[in-house]
Amino acid sequence: MVSGIGVKGIGNYGEYGMGIDVSAYGDVYSFGILLLEMFTGKRPTDEMFKDNLNLREFSKMAFPDKLVETIDPILLQQGEARDTIPSNATNHSHSHIGMSKVQECLMSILRIGIACSEESPRGRLEISEVLAKLQTIKSTLSDSGEK
Repeated sequence: MVSGIGVKGIGNYGEYGMGIDVSAYGDVYSFGILLLEMFTGKRPTDEMFKDNLNLREFSKMAFPDKLVETIDPILLQQGEARDTIPSNATNHSHSHIGMSKVQECLMSILRIGIACSEESPRGRLEISEVLAKLQTIKSTLSDSGEK
């Protein structure tokens, strides 16, 4: 059993820091928190998270009506600066996707982060479900860029 492990600068992080046994459920939880961190631009250790408010609850409370407001503004600004973003950097396509499609996909990613970080391990998505959902998002973005 792994318990009480902290990463320097992060402290006790995720379930493993709370004494929970190492498992695929814990990995899914950590992945969910990582997604929320990456797409909100906030860390679980931010000053704003006190009492019962944490990164997951912050994202969940905003879902779905205000979820776009929780997305890291840098992600949205990059798209707005160009009004579109490249649809698929790997194929060097010149086609682009509008911001509404990007926002829809960002919301889907945050939805995955919330589902992965469910408090009850049995209530979380299986990693195969996470992969399938992420592939669908990728496909949606790729398909939208084709004309």
